[in-house]
Amino acid sequence: MNVSQQILEIKGLCVNYGGIQALQNIDLTINQGEVITLIGANGAGKSTTLKAISRLINYRSGNIYYNGRDISRYPAYKMVQLGIAHSPEGRKILSRQTVLDNLVLGAYIRSDAAIKADIELQFKTFPRLAERRHQLAGTLSGGEQQMLAISRALMSKPQLLLLDEPSLGLAPTIVRDIFAIIQKLRETGITILLVEQNANLALQIADRGYVLEAGLITLKGKAKDLLNDERVKKAYLG
Repeated sequence: MNVSQQILEIKGLCVNYGGIQALQNIDLTINQGEVITLIGANGAGKSTTLKAISRLINYRSGNIYYNGRDISRYPAYKMVQLGIAHSPEGRKILSRQTVLDNLVLGAYIRSDAAIKADIELQFKTFPRLAERRHQLAGTLSGGEQQMLAISRALMSKPQLLLLDEPSLGLAPTIVRDIFAIIQKLRETGITILLVEQNANLALQIADRGYVLEAGLITLKGKAKDLLNDERVKKAYLG
């Protein structure tokens, strides 16, 4: 893989929830076209990191640079305009809207003529959604809702996709389907920051990984090296 340039850089990121320090001086970089994964136990700060990037939460100190621009004080709505899309933990689809409506709303920042074609592209990528395009999103299965959450994020044509726990609560066969889709996305060149409870699967498709423990990055490196690291095996790979 040819990595062209750095797309995201986090320097000294600190986040507090009340008196609790959720993230402590996080440093992280992502290059164009990479898949980077954050692994760690529940409560380690993985989802908090994604929320900080997309400005869904405020942070106490630190800086975030996107394509060389300091976006630390930008509002959340600006992130999508810049090319950052967030598929959140718990999916957060619009349950009383149809599958099609969710995809249309995913493209709300766009005014180009390719929106309809991109919707059909999502239906080609996620055939189950095509079969249910007029079905209320809240009546979909868990796996189908996750597919919808990812495809809705893709409708904004992002450079950087933040994926938060895409396999959470899904059956193993559906998890394999979701990861096959993520693999296809990486082959299109999209840059992905993946938070995932299944560390083994995440590291298998990632280029590099970061291990978060109690708000601190305690380990980082190439994904294949982390897969073989005894500390990672003992703590996260079973």
